[in-house]
Amino acid sequence: MNREELCAQLDDIPIIAAVKEDAALEKALESESKIIFLLYGTACTIEGIVNRVKEAGKYAFVHIDLVDGLSSKDGAIDFIRQYTKADGIISTKASQIKYARKQGLATIQRVFAIDSKAIDNIGNQVALSDVDMIEVMPGIIMPKVLKIIMEKTQVPVIAGGLIRDKEDVISALSAGVIAISTTKEDIWFM
Repeated sequence: MNREELCAQLDDIPIIAAVKEDAALEKALESESKIIFLLYGTACTIEGIVNRVKEAGKYAFVHIDLVDGLSSKDGAIDFIRQYTKADGIISTKASQIKYARKQGLATIQRVFAIDSKAIDNIGNQVALSDVDMIEVMPGIIMPKVLKIIMEKTQVPVIAGGLIRDKEDVISALSAGVIAISTTKEDIWFM
């Protein structure tokens, strides 16, 4: 899956279901969300979790930093590519993102906009990793800050974290983000 394909999927339904447990996965599979962020699992279970997403006709992105039993080495990317049918990975680590892109996986780099220094560094992080998209956390930051980040990065932006209601979704999308990601299940069914 390349950036254009990913953007096309999000143009239609800009809500990404982010799941942290099996019960939430069941609900995400019933939602209209085409993309599922997997924020849990172990080296022993991630293949089965990804398979369930793929069998439902959805795209699976594994947050590789959150899978128990995988290190932050290239071998973790190789494992995901070789033993699962994941479409891509999410990581905070530029080196993981860069290696995953070389291996043909779609990539989303999670960045935290906690202060002005972090926002200033986001452009550098994205340039180092050559990422497909970034996920800015928290996603409820002011539209003005989201626009600054989009100008600095020149890659599609997903707003994630602390998205609680329809107003938060509309605010982020109005600021120009391509999508929002959330663990809040009722938003998956808006």
